[in-house]
Amino acid sequence: MAKTTTKSATKSADKSAATGDEKPAAEKTAAKGKKVAAPKGEGAKPNALQQPLKPSPELAAVVGDAALPRGEVVSKVWEYIKKHELQNPENKREILADEKLKKVFGKDKCTMFEMNKHLAAHLKSA
Repeated sequence: MAKTTTKSATKSADKSAATGDEKPAAEKTAAKGKKVAAPKGEGAKPNALQQPLKPSPELAAVVGDAALPRGEVVSKVWEYIKKHELQNPENKREILADEKLKKVFGKDKCTMFEMNKHLAAHLKSA
């Protein structure tokens, strides 16, 4: 029985190819009843990761005092960490804080996973 289902599937694929019944992927998903994402316009509301946030004075010493989206804040902190060679050489996931980062993290070292938690405490809506 498995052979007949394989043959019938092959026959239907050949039939649709012969009739030129090729639809673009967007039309196929729309035809199945699935939602197709609408293109975003210029007036689209930014999502939570794109909202500009104001850094605290402690964090502003590292990233600047301009309001930035959360992703850019994290990128600037990583630039600072790499520029000042603050990653633990034996464990690159660990960040050894200097004086500026100690004020942000509240301790001498933290992991890269903890870093976002500490950064969130120093960001507020602009």
